[in-house]
Parts: sequence; C-alpha cells; structure tokens
Amino acid sequence: MPSQPIPGSSGEVLTNLPSAYLPHPATGLLHLPRFLAKCRHVKEHGALPASYAKNFKRGMDKFLCLHLGIEPAAVEKIVLESASDAEIEVKLKVLLPADLRVAKWNRDYVQKGMTPSGREFLKEALTNMGCADRVDQIVSVVDLIEFDEGRIE
Repeated sequence: MPSQPIPGSSGEVLTNLPSAYLPHPATGLLHLPRFLAKCRHVKEHGALPASYAKNFKRGMDKFLCLHLGIEPAAVEKIVLESASDAEIEVKLKVLLPADLRVAKWNRDYVQKGMTPSGREFLKEALTNMGCADRVDQIVSVVDLIEFDEGRIE
C-alpha cells in the first residue's frame, strides 16, 4: 500500500480549500479558486496557518498574478473589501486583463515541478512527509498540493 503523509509533517492542512485542479467558473483559470479561498480564510480568521502563510501571495499565488500582470495584494483587497462572492466576481472582472491566456497558464501550472530542480524539490518534500516511495506518482507541485490535502490517495 502506498504511503500517506505523516500527519503534521507539512504543517496544518486546510482540507476545505478547493482542489488545485478546480478551474475558476468564470475564467477557467486553475489556482484562482484556491487563491480566493485563502483570501477568504484570512478575512474570516485573520490569518492563514503558518504552513499556508509562508506562500500566501507568493508561490503559486504570485505565479498566477505574474501571468495575469496583476498584484496579489489587489486580489486580496478585493476579497477583504467585498460583501459577497458576486461582488468579488464583478471586481475581478474589472481587475483581470481581457486576454487571460487560460490555456497557457493552466498548462504551465500543472507542469510546475517537472524540471530537474522541481523533481528534486518534490523528492525532498515527499521524503519530509514520509512518502519517498511516492516520488514517481506525485509528479508536479499541483499533485503535491492535492496529495498533502488528501485528494490523492
């Protein structure tokens, strides 16, 4: 039986965040639902757990925003200042560029971690989670997120 992460090995895990493979309904962009959910968590709880805070508005959040030519703080501000999901969507439509280049982003996103240095990162992360045997199955950073949050068995 394949190994599973040692509980707590990557810090606190938020299992209520959307799947990394779930596209944003209005745009089709992968990761945007997760970034918005993390912003909502900050709005509701004041902060993210340390395991998520270290990459909040950095990591994949930043990569997505770089792709779109916007600042991560602008997305967070929209969520913090909006009274509803509908208001968030209206404000996002104004913020986001006309050409989202969805296919390019989605392809790049699901392939993060597939370079030689990325594979080393994944191997180290999986080893720290007690799952070095999974290195051939968890092939991208997005898979690692899914695995850590319990969506890959």
